[in-house]
Amino acid sequence: MAAFSYLAKSLNGEERTGIIEAKDTQQLSKTLKEQGFILIKAEMAREKKKFEISLSWLGGVSLTEKLMFTRNLQVMVASGLALPRALLTLADQSQSKKFRQTILSIRENVMRGENFSASLGKHPGIFSELFQNMVKVGEESGTLDQSLGVLAQQLEKEHELKSKIQGALVYPAVIICTMIGIGILMLVMVVPKLSATFQELNVQLPLTTRVVMGLGDFLAKKWYFVLLITSVLIFIFYLALKNQAVKKIIDKVVLKIPVASVLIKKTNAAYTARTLSSLIAAGVPIVRCLEITAGTLGNFYFKKAIMDAVEKVRKGEKMSEAFRPYQNLYPTILVEMMTVGEETGQTSDVLAKLADFFENEVGNATKNLTAVIEPVLMLLVGGVIGFFAISMIQPMYSMLEAM
Repeated sequence: MAAFSYLAKSLNGEERTGIIEAKDTQQLSKTLKEQGFILIKAEMAREKKKFEISLSWLGGVSLTEKLMFTRNLQVMVASGLALPRALLTLADQSQSKKFRQTILSIRENVMRGENFSASLGKHPGIFSELFQNMVKVGEESGTLDQSLGVLAQQLEKEHELKSKIQGALVYPAVIICTMIGIGILMLVMVVPKLSATFQELNVQLPLTTRVVMGLGDFLAKKWYFVLLITSVLIFIFYLALKNQAVKKIIDKVVLKIPVASVLIKKTNAAYTARTLSSLIAAGVPIVRCLEITAGTLGNFYFKKAIMDAVEKVRKGEKMSEAFRPYQNLYPTILVEMMTVGEETGQTSDVLAKLADFFENEVGNATKNLTAVIEPVLMLLVGGVIGFFAISMIQPMYSMLEAM
């Protein structure tokens, strides 16, 4: 079987594109004909897929796109629209070529009789385990529209949470990038002219001035080497993050940083509470809920805490008790409210309220983070400007004293 990228038209003039696995173009034409379409053009898609996989790390489908897809699909399914038709409509609306092809591929699998959840499972880079399992529960219980509604709410809350964190980081990122940009321009355009002047006057230069002049000269003459070193360092850092041992060290260091650790703990608590709430409400078994939740977390120690809880719950221990040893990571209120939820049989509702609480706390923490970062950045910018000014002005004072 080979993968074919095709273009087909119906008798009404409707166009369809996508990727289908077939033995040859004749079988592809026969498959499309059974669906009321005539094959116009087909080409092997195998090489294209390899290329996409090799560049998948550069980017993927955005959270916003997945949110709109889920929300619109929920409305269509609730309205009684057939799933294949709904998927085709959503594929036409998608602005991302990659996401459009993915949706069409899922549609083809569904039309061949495969479960929707199983079709989603063939694209784990786009649809997470949480997404797949929520859809699976909806299919099995006949409440797919309700499951999609819960998923849409989950993705919306996740989007809001990420937006708060990203919003807090935009200001320092802009300041740092601007500072670096201005610094490079000064080193490349201003410092060489001053350097030439100092050399003509044959002035004895202090160490700081020689360092700045040497750096400016290096950037002006060998800028390509700087770009190469920067690219290599970024690539090495990317590979290091993929290494479990290195990531473990980074995650531990980040948890020791005073302001950042508070934000990370509250963010992970919000993700944990929101994901568990959605999965429990959908009827997913507790052990499976915890396993899926662990997969959604990025920090090694939070992931490990939940996987340890999985083993304890599997042995018959309550979920709240399984979380109790990790109150250095998760706030005490999470454990206590879990206990209340288990006693009242409303664990999902309690966790949903907790998720709202933690998300508000993250919002407050990001505001505090900005307030802390701002003076630090001002001191950093002032220090850099002061160092540069002293390095360049000090030789001038020396010349004036010598006159």
